[in-house]
Amino acid sequence: MKVQDTKLGIWLMVAVTFVFAMQDGISRHLAGEYNVMMVVMIRYWFFAAFVVWVAWRKAGGLRAASATKHPVLQPLRGLLLAVQIWLLVLGFVKLGLVGNHAVFASNPLLIAALSGPILGEVVGWRRWTAIGIGFVGVLIILQPGFAVFSPFALLPLAATLMFAIYGLLTRYVGRKDSAAVSFFWIGTVGAVVTTLAGMNWWEPMIPSDWAWMALLCVTGATGHYMLIRAYEVAEASAIQPFAYLQLVFASALGITVFNEVLELHVAIGAALVVAAGLFTLWRARLSQAKA
Repeated sequence: MKVQDTKLGIWLMVAVTFVFAMQDGISRHLAGEYNVMMVVMIRYWFFAAFVVWVAWRKAGGLRAASATKHPVLQPLRGLLLAVQIWLLVLGFVKLGLVGNHAVFASNPLLIAALSGPILGEVVGWRRWTAIGIGFVGVLIILQPGFAVFSPFALLPLAATLMFAIYGLLTRYVGRKDSAAVSFFWIGTVGAVVTTLAGMNWWEPMIPSDWAWMALLCVTGATGHYMLIRAYEVAEASAIQPFAYLQLVFASALGITVFNEVLELHVAIGAALVVAAGLFTLWRARLSQAKA
């Protein structure tokens, strides 16, 4: 029986959001200097090695980790996540950390909106109202002045939509596959996909940037490990609201390091998105409690 420690789970989630925000900052720096596909490819090489190492250490080894009851959906999840990361990193370069994360904060709203048609879950009128308010916030963020007429403005929206579908598919395959199996497939499939896409974009990298790349890989593996531990020791509904801290940390990094500006409409829109998202998570927790 797992020992539940909500306080530890919350602190782990806070640490995860900080590590992932730092990872986003490093990704922005490297993708600004080198081809995005190459950066994501090298990142996935290390991630895949980490995934295989974790699987090898567990009971049953690689055979057990790869044994899925969803041979189509698991590779699809890996493909979606790899493309989503590529779009998000490209968005960091073209639009900055603040704007991208402000839009990406709408991910729980998209998951709630799509959970009905994809998973058959019931979404009440209160959550639909919150979803609508949240998407008004997204429109406020993407008004003229935030490159709304540029195709790059679609990058965070596309990345958020793909991550929401990935999250719903993760919940669906989780009904039959263990978390270890799902983790194995996203790492290995992602490494294959990003290698096929990025091997023709190789560029020489200076030693100092190799150090940043090494730090990017380490933070990625560390963040995912802490995230796994957080969900092991605490209920998802208790710690998920703290995931919004990544918006705070990433925005602070964008402003202080990359000289980004937090425009008023972005702040207002982000506040609406986060408030709507927190309400949606709260209503979902109440529904689970009643069930």
